[in-house]
Parts: sequence; structure tokens; C-alpha cells
Amino acid sequence: MKFFALFIYRPVATILISLAITLCGILGFRLLPVAPLPQVDFPVIMVSASLPGASPETMASSVATPLERSLGRIAGVNEMTSSSSLGSTRIILEFNFDRDINGAARDVQAAINAAQSLLPSGMPSRPTYRKANPSDAPIMILTLTSDTYSQGELYDFASTQLAQTIAQIDGVGDVDVGGSSLPAVRVDLNPQALFNQGVSLDAVRTAISDANVRKPQGALEDSAHRWQVQTNDELKTAADYQPLIVHYQNGAAVRLGDVATVSDSVQDVRNAGMTNAKPAILLMIRKLPEANIIQTVDSIRARLPELQQTIPAAIDLQIAQDRSPTIRASLEEVEQTLVISVALVILVVFLFLRSGRATLIPAVAVPVSLIGTFAAMYLCGFSLNNLSLMALTIATGFVVDDAIVVLENISRHLEAGMKPLQAALQGSREVGFTVLSMSLSLVAVFLPLLLMGGLPGRLLREFAVTLSVAIGISLAVSLTLTPMMCGWLLKSGKPHQPTRNRGFGRLLVAVQGGYGKSLKWVLKHTRLTGLVVLGTIALSVWLYISIPKTFFPEQDTGVLMGGIQADQSISFQAMRGKLQDFMKIIREDPAVDNVNRLYRRLAGQQRMMFITLKPRDQRHETAQQVNRPAAQKAGQRARGQPVSDGGAGYPRRRPGSRTPAISTPCCPTTCRRCASGSRRSAKRWRRCRSWRTSTRISRTMAPKWTWSMTGIPCRASASASRTPTTAEQRLWPAADLYHLPAAQPV
Repeated sequence: MKFFALFIYRPVATILISLAITLCGILGFRLLPVAPLPQVDFPVIMVSASLPGASPETMASSVATPLERSLGRIAGVNEMTSSSSLGSTRIILEFNFDRDINGAARDVQAAINAAQSLLPSGMPSRPTYRKANPSDAPIMILTLTSDTYSQGELYDFASTQLAQTIAQIDGVGDVDVGGSSLPAVRVDLNPQALFNQGVSLDAVRTAISDANVRKPQGALEDSAHRWQVQTNDELKTAADYQPLIVHYQNGAAVRLGDVATVSDSVQDVRNAGMTNAKPAILLMIRKLPEANIIQTVDSIRARLPELQQTIPAAIDLQIAQDRSPTIRASLEEVEQTLVISVALVILVVFLFLRSGRATLIPAVAVPVSLIGTFAAMYLCGFSLNNLSLMALTIATGFVVDDAIVVLENISRHLEAGMKPLQAALQGSREVGFTVLSMSLSLVAVFLPLLLMGGLPGRLLREFAVTLSVAIGISLAVSLTLTPMMCGWLLKSGKPHQPTRNRGFGRLLVAVQGGYGKSLKWVLKHTRLTGLVVLGTIALSVWLYISIPKTFFPEQDTGVLMGGIQADQSISFQAMRGKLQDFMKIIREDPAVDNVNRLYRRLAGQQRMMFITLKPRDQRHETAQQVNRPAAQKAGQRARGQPVSDGGAGYPRRRPGSRTPAISTPCCPTTCRRCASGSRRSAKRWRRCRSWRTSTRISRTMAPKWTWSMTGIPCRASASASRTPTTAEQRLWPAADLYHLPAAQPV
């Protein structure tokens, strides 16, 4: 009794407390980061290593194996998969969800250092690692195009000026520059000219290295002065390299231009970008985990005019892709739903209570409870995302119940003639324990979500905590603010009798009469009612089994990820032609806004394209409808996949560690049967089968397993994820002719 009197008889203090909760909530709302989904640290780390020119077998035996042995000793590793291709190795480590990702990263670095002595000495750099967050997709992609500057010069502008400036903007975590590489001089040796001039490869390599080494040249001095001798040994252009002397034959100098074609090029010619059939450099911008995606994108857009002034006028800087509009629209839709739900709740309360004063009480209690939740969300490190806002939308119906229970009981005492303050005190005391038990029971319902482990538990934790906090704040408001407002706003008197012959009163009478008749009928036919209940339960079970199941539903965010899977032996020119054909097919669709291609030397020769669709109100097709015809026209090895807020951001192909794996998309009714040994991949599901014998057996078994998968009724396509081996020919050069120590295959 004293607890309720403390707030009922001190209205100013109660109002100030409620205002403080509201102001804290408003401040927390302004400080909360915005994201499509809760930030989850996936316990996945990817290790990459490169050895240019090495075959996949060499990478697997000399690079991947030492790293695997060292990384395998790390505690908490659930699964380790590796993929070796021409010149590169990629190892993916999946840890337990209870393992701290930062501690795991330190262990990975220590394991790489321990394996360093076992790795080939010719590696250009040490193996690197990064935390692979599947939801960490680029929030914006910028493109640089020019009719006068080369790709290397554009890449130089992008990497040295734009990328560094953009990385300094608040909220930006990483800027990945792709589509070319830094300018470099390319030397293509002529074997016949080398043989005729008697020049070895080592002689050419030594001459080029010596021409680019800064070393002390000595000094000149006399009794009064000392001059340091310096020479600029760095050669920068192809014209500087051509007169370089690489050998002497019969007293005549053999220059580099005599035995090779020297040209100005880039460091990696197998790295190309394109936007709408025009060569381009792509800047893929990612945000920090705690950053507000909307504010970050707005900050980048605000800096674009300034960035445009730092580069030559002949370079065109454009925004190729921006994920913020879809995220902004999604969040605005959820916010509108939240506002509409609150308005509908207040309207329903008014229609039944038929009193403006009584309606004002839940109309104040509900917003205070919901707005105050934002402060708790900020203190918990949450974000404004679809799940947290959905939790507030659901909580609207819960928080109004507490206020109505207290309001109805106090109104009952007022109708009996009790004074307002006394009725507020007596009524709140009677239902205080009831409201407390209601709130605790609701929180208990969501307690399993708080205790759930794994990825679903981490994603749904914000949802459960937000909903529980909203219910808790509603409990406090219902026991403090609501009784105080009832005591000072409501008046004693007889109950209001609404007109029952017109308007909403007539509807209430009809509903009440219909309910009474249906209740009498049910009580007279108990057996039939029981059968209906059992049938409803059986139908619910059948629907649960039959309804398609997926971790996240497919979304139409207006962004697709496309690519082509090709053999390791395909040339750069052939792959570029295939990608251009695929881009042409995609661009023919009127729903497509722009297509950006990024071609890099990755494991499996999989090259990706970023496809941006027009706004939803400017096209009739969905992302799925745009994707299917394009993939069918381009062929079975071309694919496209809509990018959603909840999946993996941009789809990520899971490598298969030198062991083949069978991939097949499964329909929802067979997902459970395919769960064992399956994983998500670029396709919907991947069914793994390993062979630890020979490559010949795996080549024989993979087609058989793929063919057997065609018997699945829901199958759309089936393929083996084992990347075909690069065509190779082993040569044994004449040791005596080329002055080799022994006949070795090359």
C-alpha cells in the first residue's frame, strides 16, 4: 500500500520520473546504430596464402599441409576446410560459438608464425588471416572510369587517394580496391632470343634486381668538404628498362630490349573490373561492426564532391551500389508498423471505454514503455534492426494489457462511488500482484530464446531482451504512472451507458449476442467440439511439416550476386569473354539498373558480379524472377543469387578441402533428410562426400553421386564442387644444355 501511495500522492515526482525515462529513451534512440540485423561475431577465420606459379598440388602439399597441422592444434576448432588452386591456398576455420573470436584470432596468428619455417621460402608474403563475417557485405560500391587514363593509373588514384580518404570517415571499417592493380613494368622474355644471345633467365633476373636496389655509392671529400655520392637506380617506365644491359657476348652488350618485350602494364593482369560493359575500378566499402550504416553512407555521400575534386576531371566517380536505401526502407516500414500498432491499440481502447480521459492513460503508458526501451537497448549495445523493432511491435500488445488491467480495476471502484485517489490506491493494490505475475509469465515465455545457443540464439538475443525489457518497463509504468493518472484524471460516478441502438454500440451488442449463441452451441455438442480441437491440432502438425523452412526468408533487396564457375585451366581472355556475355544477358533485362564485374584470381576460378536492380516501384519483376531467366540463358555454370539482409550478405562458396563434395539444392520437405553432412553454399545446400584415396577415384565417383542426386523430385540442379585440375604438361629439360644440376621436371 505504501509503495503505491508513494507515487499516487506525488504526481509531480511520478511525472518527472516518466519524463526522465522518455528522454533517456529518445537519447538512446538517436545514439543507436542502424543495421538490417543484430551484429553477430561469427566464429570463422579465413587464412590465405599465395605462391605465384605453384600448381594446386604443390600448394596443397607445401603450403596448406604445414598450415593445417599448425592450425589444427588450436583449441575450439569445430571444422577446418581448405581449398588450393593455382598459386593460392585458402583455409577456413570454424570455432565453437562460445569461443571468443579475438582470442581465436591471436591463436591463429601464433599458429601461422609457428608454421612459417615449414613454408616455402619463395612466398612473396606471409600468410594472412581475417575474421570472415558472412553478414559483412559492402554497404557501398564506387566505380572509377575514364576514357583517357589506363586501368593501372585509375587503380593508383583509387588506392592511394580515394581509399585512404574514405577509410578515415567515421563508421568506415575497410575499403577494398579491385578491378586492376598498381602500375608496373612487364617483361615478356623471348626464349629464342635468349638462346641465340646465350643469356640465362638468372642473368636477366639479376640485372633487373640490381637496377632497382638503393645502396651506398661512397663519398668524395677533401680537406674542407665531404660529398655523398648517390645515384637513382630505380627504373620506373618500360623505356628505362629497354636499354638495360643483361649480358655481354663477344664484347657486345646485350640489352633487355633485345631479348624481351618490355611494356608499361600492371602488377597483376588477371585482375579486371567492369561496370556496364566499361572498364572500371571498384571500391567496396564496409562499415565497422558498431557503426550506423545509414549515417556512414550519408557521410560518404557528403564527402563525394570533395573526393571528386581530388582526382583529375577526366575520371568519372559514380556510386554503383548502395545498400542503405533498402535497409532504410525496411526500417521505416517497421517503424510505421510500430506507430500504426500503437494507434490501433489506443483506438480500440477508446471504442470500448468511450472515455477520452480513460483512453489518455494507456495512450501515455504505452509510448513511455516503448520509448524507454531504447535506452536499455543502447546500454546493452544493441542496434535498431528489423528484429529489435519487430520485438517492440509485438510488445505493444503486451504493454497495453498491464495498463488496461489496472485501469479497469480502478474504474470499477470509481463506479462504486469511491473517491478517485482512494480508488487508485485500492485498485492498484488489488491487481499489483496480478500484473506482476502476468509480466513475469510473459518474460518466462521468451526465456528460452535468451538461453538458446548457436547462431539462432545470438541473432534472437536482441529480440528476446528487447521484448523482455519493454515488458519490464511496462510493469513499472503500470504500477506507478497509471495509478497516479487514474487518481487525478478519472472521476467518480455511475458507469457510462453507451447508446446501443446505433454506431459501435450496435456492433458490440451483435458481437456479444453472437458469442453467447456460439457458446451455448459448443456446450451442447462437447464431443463434436473435442473432435474439432483434435482435428485442428492434427492440421497444425501437418502444416508445420509441410510449410517451407529456411533460416531467413528470401528478400528482394534489389541486389544480386552473380558469377561463373569455370575450370582452372581457362585463360584470362576466355573467362573475360564468358563474363562479358553473362553481363550482356543480365543488362538486357529492363529491371536491371547496372552491372559491376570483379575478376580476381580466386580459388575455383569463380568470378563475381554485383547486379543492382531498379527501385521496386520502377520494376515489375522480383529479384528471384530476374535471376532465374538470366541463369538459364547463360548456362548451368552461371548463377545469380539475391542478396538478403540475413544470409551471408554476398554469397560465399564454401571450399571443399581437396576432397570433392556433392552440391544439390533441396526443397523444404527434404532438408531434414539432407541435414547430415550438408552445409549452406552458393547453392542452397551442399551434400558432402569425401574420398581419401586417389584423385582418379574421386573423379569417377563424383559424377555418379551427382547423377544419383537427380532422382530428388525437388532438385533444380546438381553439380560436383570439386574444381577440375588445371591441364599441365611435365617437361624434362636437357641438363647439360641448360647447365642444370640434374634432370628435373618443370
